[in-house]
Amino acid sequence: MVKASEPSGAEAQPSGELREQIVRALRTVYDPEIPVNIYDLGLIYTLDIGTEGDVKLQMTLTAPGCPVAQTFPQTVENAVKAVPGVKDAQVELVWDPPWSRERMSEEALLQLGML
Repeated sequence: MVKASEPSGAEAQPSGELREQIVRALRTVYDPEIPVNIYDLGLIYTLDIGTEGDVKLQMTLTAPGCPVAQTFPQTVENAVKAVPGVKDAQVELVWDPPWSRERMSEEALLQLGML
């Protein structure tokens, strides 16, 4: 699985624990069409945490024609904002690179019977 990128120097991570809590929150959000959480599906491309608790995410969906493309980023943003220590969250929906099953974790592949 390709993990979300590490924060850039300008967006230094204040705490590994905060990052873990955000990943746990992302794992509570499930793709509406595939019964696997968005983190293990590999839909999160970047996760940058600023020193003040500002979080920026880039994510994709499994298909550009996904019926929740307009509303799903807000669902993800709300889950991240609920994490203690997160001051603000911004989710950007991107389509490049396109999502593929190679981004999925082994757990997700096992859960879907693809291993």
